[in-house]
Amino acid sequence: MNASQLWTAYYTIVVREILRFSRIWVQTIIPPVITTALYFVIFGNLIGSQIGDMDGYSYMEFIVPGLIMMSVITNAYANVVSSFYGSKFQGNIAEMLVSPTPNWLILIGYVSGGIARGLAVGFAVTIVSLVFSDLQIKNFWITSSIILLTATLFSLAGLINAVYAKSFDDITIIPTFVLTPLTYLGGVFYSISLLPSFWQHASLTNPILYMVNGFRYGILGTADINIWISYGVIIGFIVLLGSFAMYLLHHGIGTRS
Repeated sequence: MNASQLWTAYYTIVVREILRFSRIWVQTIIPPVITTALYFVIFGNLIGSQIGDMDGYSYMEFIVPGLIMMSVITNAYANVVSSFYGSKFQGNIAEMLVSPTPNWLILIGYVSGGIARGLAVGFAVTIVSLVFSDLQIKNFWITSSIILLTATLFSLAGLINAVYAKSFDDITIIPTFVLTPLTYLGGVFYSISLLPSFWQHASLTNPILYMVNGFRYGILGTADINIWISYGVIIGFIVLLGSFAMYLLHHGIGTRS
């Protein structure tokens, strides 16, 4: 395939993915925004007023970056896992894999769709957060790069989950029993400096901690984790999951009967 054909294939996949979630925005965009708004009200206003400052910021300001990141993570993941598995279930993915479209472009197309939904929800949640806090971004480039890399990472993870899923129930197992606990324990609502020494060190094994803190550093200018360590962990996981996803697509694991 020449460059023009590659672009057409990529553009087609991405537009289809964006239209897929934007046509049902009441189901894909609004629910996570409402859920996050409730977090702002309950944790930020009601409980936060009793907690006091965190690292020199009000509790509301402290949790805003984590809640935005949480919405991006869950929606980037959910978009790819549901879309790719749906294509498997309907048999569409087999047709795509036997076409001249290279596997790397298929992967990038699906990941781009996941990124688009993650960023769309993240932007909507950011707008809502302005109602509850005076959000000011300290470093735009760190903020934007961390959120883009995180959306990429969890889009890849969603595709891998979809490859191995054999039923619609299988695409909810990882988000329910792995993703949700790691997110809540990833420093969204607290600083790990408040934890006992053992649990501080245990928290460092949670990759989401590095994403939340990297994003918080970009917005507030403070974090529990060095920003370059956050970049290293995120990029390392992207390389690992991206390589594994390419291996699965190349060998037809989970996609060819």
